[in-house]
Amino acid sequence: MKTLDLVFLWHMHQPDYRDHGAIGPAIVGDGGTATGEFVLPWVYLHAMKDYVDMAAHLERHPQIHCVVNFVPVLLDQIEDYVQQFASGHFRDPLLRMLATPDLDRISDEDRQLLLATCFRSNQVTMLAPFPHYQRLHNLFLLLAHENETAYGYLSGAYFSDLVTWYHLAWTGETERRRNPLIATLMSQGEGYDANDRKRLLASIGELIGGLIPRWRALAERGQVELSSTPQTHPLSPLLLDFHAARESLPKAALPFAAAYPGGRSRVIAQIDAARSSHARRFGVAPAGMWPAEGAVSEDFVKHLASAGCRWIASGEGVLKNSLTASDMANPRAAYHPWRLEKAPGLTLFFRDERLSDLIGFDYAKWHGRDAAQHLVLQLETILDAAAENETPVVSIILDGENAWEHYPYNGYYFFDDLYGLLAEHPRIRTRTYAELLAQQTPPATTVLPHLTAGSWVYGTLSTWIGDEAKNRGWDLLCEAKQSCDRVLASGRLDARQVAAVESQLAICESSDWFWWFGDDNPSIAVASFDSLFRRNLARLYGLLQLEPPSQLETPICAGSAAAGGGSMRRATLTPG
Repeated sequence: MKTLDLVFLWHMHQPDYRDHGAIGPAIVGDGGTATGEFVLPWVYLHAMKDYVDMAAHLERHPQIHCVVNFVPVLLDQIEDYVQQFASGHFRDPLLRMLATPDLDRISDEDRQLLLATCFRSNQVTMLAPFPHYQRLHNLFLLLAHENETAYGYLSGAYFSDLVTWYHLAWTGETERRRNPLIATLMSQGEGYDANDRKRLLASIGELIGGLIPRWRALAERGQVELSSTPQTHPLSPLLLDFHAARESLPKAALPFAAAYPGGRSRVIAQIDAARSSHARRFGVAPAGMWPAEGAVSEDFVKHLASAGCRWIASGEGVLKNSLTASDMANPRAAYHPWRLEKAPGLTLFFRDERLSDLIGFDYAKWHGRDAAQHLVLQLETILDAAAENETPVVSIILDGENAWEHYPYNGYYFFDDLYGLLAEHPRIRTRTYAELLAQQTPPATTVLPHLTAGSWVYGTLSTWIGDEAKNRGWDLLCEAKQSCDRVLASGRLDARQVAAVESQLAICESSDWFWWFGDDNPSIAVASFDSLFRRNLARLYGLLQLEPPSQLETPICAGSAAAGGGSMRRATLTPG
């Protein structure tokens, strides 16, 4: 009987949302006065909704195996939140508001923060289903037609209900079914007092505190393979060579800087840091990696192989761009692994774009059972078309966090039906990449003569380089890195200061800044990331005992000043 090996890879990532310190002389020479204030709340919100739910779905269906990819910078922030809950000192303003005993006495700034933030969620699936929460929104909309002084009519009782409902709406569906406190508070509907908020806060703390051990337990029992990404999610092919962008887009515009200074050593450092931090948290180094954004190049893949990675995955568009004209027409090219002769010991897998995007973008509009049955039917069609001696390997790879708020009940019924159908299917086996490679007879690989640099987005690197704002961001980073190299070479910083500089530099190298630059993103999101990126660069200069250049006060993106990012102040945006 022919069988199909199905690998789910759920990618968990959020960039570093912390404001690590002040700009200018206040941080010069002392290693930094890092406040660690969280500018955006998406780490803990996705933790209590999505990272918890994704673990619970697997715990209910122990026959299902999958790969889960945790980016180290996300785990750093989860551990930061664990420490906040343990100490009771919250550096996330929303949690601080939830913990505030008397919301009648909060400042105007905090009132504005709650009004600007606590309706930022999917209106259809996370607000409209709850009449009491919807009523709070209706009152807000009513006052929004007046001048700002009208918000003064809102009492502490309103803000208590608002911040409570926002957190209730961000709880995972599995937790609502498991935790009597959540059910009780949601049934209560209104009139939440300080004790209600205190109990909800403690419940959130328990969830987040148990999250990393929960995933480690799933891995230790062999159901889940935990993989990683270089430490702060950098676009490694571009750190190595800006010209990698032209392998898929020959006319791509490049930054003025010829190259990122010392990019090779930085990529190696990012890989090594990820493998070390993963081993510390989960007891073993990861067998494989999902490169940030699935972005690969031949040079980068060779570094991954040298570091001991046994597998990586990327987008199907990269594979298509890398194949010869005759092979490109093969619709089944992604259904078996590949290898590069220049990267011995490393196996490459490529995501099925159509099936992955059905889950990410389409199935949310379907009834859960219908979507699950449709996906299984697609897999059966792939299997039926296989040769008698062929065992297709199908990779479904997507975010494990952002899609589910578009699903009713956070995707609970979709996963329950899908995992249930797959667990009972006689011809489809859910596997991990490590399991496939550990078989006595691993899947046969095909040599890929050449790997064209690209990512899971269009098979190119255009999302992170090529337009004026993105290239401007790279030039600012290159200039800061040159200053970094000069100061470190001078030997005037001690070991503690050097470690602080290298940590801050890694944050500045994250791909997320460049993703958000450009005119094709919401202006408030662009402003937030523009501002935080420039603050991070300014802090890097401060740690180097240098005055940050005045150009860091000017938004990178033309619309950022109008959207509120010109003075590098705190802003909010909807989650990624």
